[in-house]
Amino acid sequence: MPELPEVETTRRGLLPHVVGRQIRHIIVRNARLRWTVSNELIGAVRGQPVLSLERRAKYLLLGLPEGSVILHLGMSGSLRVIHAQEPAGVHDHVDFVLDNATAIRLRDPRRFGAVLWHPDPPDTHPLLAGLGPEPLDGDLAGTLWQISRSRAAIKTVLMDSRRIVGIGNIYANESLHHAGISPWRQASLLDRHDCEKLAASIRTILENAIAAGGSSLRDFVGADSKPGYFQQTYAVYGRTGLDCPVCHTPVSQQRMQQRSTFWCTKCQK
Repeated sequence: MPELPEVETTRRGLLPHVVGRQIRHIIVRNARLRWTVSNELIGAVRGQPVLSLERRAKYLLLGLPEGSVILHLGMSGSLRVIHAQEPAGVHDHVDFVLDNATAIRLRDPRRFGAVLWHPDPPDTHPLLAGLGPEPLDGDLAGTLWQISRSRAAIKTVLMDSRRIVGIGNIYANESLHHAGISPWRQASLLDRHDCEKLAASIRTILENAIAAGGSSLRDFVGADSKPGYFQQTYAVYGRTGLDCPVCHTPVSQQRMQQRSTFWCTKCQK
């Protein structure tokens, strides 16, 4: 699933192509995504200028004068800038056709993505209203200190979007290794120094991933149709049995709440 770096990479790639442009119309080839693309959305966006393109957690928010289009890439989706006349493939479900003969095309092979219309402020939508703070904004160490009162494993806490958003499985594994903290450590056992160290690691990992265009493990490509390459620098994720790049101990793997967890038993305590 595209995580925060992939969504932010997509946002930055789309930004110069959509903001200030007018949506001429929307083409829906298959409305049956995670939630059905509504006729209300099709009518609401036609002829409207795009005022902004923001990211909230793993959602993209296309700001229009009378509301927002909320976009989610699901498990395998991507948004690309194309020529409006480019033939559509079997998995190309929605096009936002702009006033300069280009289009923003949603490709979603597994159809777990979303294209939703919300006429009110975006943070009032049920998908966004209960989300925690962003990891790249504000006092992340302070946020981690507040949420570290939990008795749950720290990796589980990091992946709870009600506490902090956007840190999916890949980047939780990588951030904890970078910080030298075991994913199994009870969150309440972290002290303030641990929280400061982990906050710095999360920011470093996420910023490096964004700079690398995110991770392309399956279908993800950015707005320019190019894959990301952050996966080439993974320290632990998906590297079971391979040497930890710090101490050369074989990387361990175990399931935690139905997600694969990777860590170094020597470096991470």
